[in-house]
Amino acid sequence: MTGTRGGGGAVGDPSARVARGAAGQEDALRGQPGQSAGAGGSKQDIRERIWDYMESENVADFPRPVHHRIPNFKGASRAAEHFPRLQVFRTARTIKVNPDAPQKNARFLVLDSKKTLLVPTPRLRTGLFNRITPPPGANKEMLRKCATSQGVRDFSVPVGLDSRVLVDLVVVGSVAVSEKGWRIGKGEGYADLEYAMMVSMGAVHEGTPVVTIVHDCQVVDIPEALLEDHDLTVDYILTPTRVISTGCKRPKPAGITWSKISPEMLGKIPVLRSLRDREKRAGKDVALQAEHQPFLGSASQHPALPGTVRRPHDAPRPGADSLEAACGPREGEDAPTATVCVGNLPHDARVRDLKRALRELRVAPLQLSWRGPQHRALLHYRDLAAAQQAVSCLQGLHLGDSALTVALARPHNKSPGGCPGS
Repeated sequence: MTGTRGGGGAVGDPSARVARGAAGQEDALRGQPGQSAGAGGSKQDIRERIWDYMESENVADFPRPVHHRIPNFKGASRAAEHFPRLQVFRTARTIKVNPDAPQKNARFLVLDSKKTLLVPTPRLRTGLFNRITPPPGANKEMLRKCATSQGVRDFSVPVGLDSRVLVDLVVVGSVAVSEKGWRIGKGEGYADLEYAMMVSMGAVHEGTPVVTIVHDCQVVDIPEALLEDHDLTVDYILTPTRVISTGCKRPKPAGITWSKISPEMLGKIPVLRSLRDREKRAGKDVALQAEHQPFLGSASQHPALPGTVRRPHDAPRPGADSLEAACGPREGEDAPTATVCVGNLPHDARVRDLKRALRELRVAPLQLSWRGPQHRALLHYRDLAAAQQAVSCLQGLHLGDSALTVALARPHNKSPGGCPGS
């Protein structure tokens, strides 16, 4: 493969002229979220600060609001103009660029330079990535169209696992990134998984450079304690005002960590199943995250709802009786040893939002039964003591703006203390 990973950059390469600690406008652009982003908290805290700042300062660009996205920003096209000047770009023949809005100009520049452009399939639903194939004789206007999300759909062909593709350069989106090369995405883990899958299929290796394109305000301090082995790092950061060569030495993912993959995720991503079958035949350990312990994965991959998880001290304690009746086991279900009912879930809540909250509060159950249409969930614990502790810890819990109701559930028709209305 072409291109090398490193911190210095070639003579004449903008990456050799890294600006660190620039004064004036750059400090103003970078300072606000960065001052607090690294001062403790979780990855989600950093995300929320970045998103909030970009919206409040009108740095954000369409689509808005930028919350829970790889945020588009004013100046994204200007930031991407640094890309063709990098030596790693000049020597690359095949470049993978994420499909998000702030990287649109980067995708155009790859096509305009007559290089092969690969774009990941959204959420990996139908494959790993597609190769963009502009019409013969396409002019710049057509190439710009091919670089849009609609163009990616209209002018692409899928790349199979057996294509033996070699990727020389990778571009990922970020919500936050540090000058050390540590990166935080929007929280779903797809960029990390895409890279791990490319490693597994032999498309990239440890020396394949990774670039991200962000606004200056997204360059912040990130505590190393937040990083995990599967987190992807970056080698170059492009902003509207700077090119940063991180010189990052932290190892990139060496492949798919199957113990982090849930059966649910495996079921949603066909190409992941194919890679697992391939690695299983090769004798590798492909044991998944245990189905009965869905909380062993990384909390960083599961974003909370807007506002994150809150536990106000003055939150009213819910009435248990009606919740017990609503959440009790259905007819024909075996009653678990101890079950906690969580009610009043927001209409747009997802199971991963509740899982994240439970992890943060250290009350993860053995199993979770999701009843989204009824705005409820059942948390199954090993014994009554664990369930009672969970009820105590979860009082006053919020997801988004909704105050959740929490109570012990009792089995239907199993004891004189059964739920009313059962």
